[in-house]
Amino acid sequence: MTLLEPVFEHFSIWGTSGTLGVTDSSVLVEARAILDEVIRNIDHAANRFRGESELLHVNARSGSGPIPVSAIFLDLLGQSAWAYEETQHACDPTIIDALIANGYDRDFDELVDLGSGPHAMPSPGMDGIEIDYSNSTITLPPGVHLDFGATAKARASDVAAGRIAQECGVGCLVSLGGDMRVEGPSPADGWMVGITQSTRPGSADVVDDVVALHSGALASSSSTVRQWKANGEQRHHIIDPSTGMSAQTPFSLVSVVAPTCVEANAFATASIIWGDDAFFALPQRGLPLRALLFDGSVERGGGWPEPFNELSS
Repeated sequence: MTLLEPVFEHFSIWGTSGTLGVTDSSVLVEARAILDEVIRNIDHAANRFRGESELLHVNARSGSGPIPVSAIFLDLLGQSAWAYEETQHACDPTIIDALIANGYDRDFDELVDLGSGPHAMPSPGMDGIEIDYSNSTITLPPGVHLDFGATAKARASDVAAGRIAQECGVGCLVSLGGDMRVEGPSPADGWMVGITQSTRPGSADVVDDVVALHSGALASSSSTVRQWKANGEQRHHIIDPSTGMSAQTPFSLVSVVAPTCVEANAFATASIIWGDDAFFALPQRGLPLRALLFDGSVERGGGWPEPFNELSS
């Protein structure tokens, strides 16, 4: 197969930016339809700001015994459980009540600074959650609620990229809010990926670094993009489950390359919480990472190249 010059489509999704790229312009419409279907399904299952979402229905039944759930919801919970264990509980889907207590109780575009708010508590963790894959049910202990914000976008990128590559027979790139997955044959020089501090629509698109991605995934987590004030203190959306508060971190942005977007996102999020320990933990797993510090300096580890060199997972 002769690879054509890749074509791209850019769009807004979930309060952030998205990009779809394919190596054959003739399948762009079909690829976008596949991506839109994946996004709709995951949005219906996991959007905590959508009144009829399955997530809100499940959370409302916390403590009521086994709850029947869809295959998509079960998949997202399974992905979240994997991330929870692999990051030693740093990436925790039960942080939702702490996130709300910190003031993130509505879509970010509608968020206002709070003069006061409830006191945040450490997250309960996943240990008491029962997942019955054979019967497609889950059981939440009383007072335990879920949020798939740390994995839903990443899983959407993984699923959509896999389907597009298989069903359209092309190489493709799917990026949702900085959670990027590439599948199928890549362009000759790889997918050229720019690292920016923000993926929110309308933000300054300043590229700090460029790498070429031939396979796998790249995800970034930021402690500065989604910020607000509560009780006079600056807060951000990456919660340290051990405290229930916004993570105290030396990093404003962490980018990680991994085989899947769920894995890259999980360890980028965990790195914000871990701080300098990330430069010990991630190289042990063979995962390249790049961290932007608040003073503007950049630290690289695990084989992340100097600017403009090639990188593949």
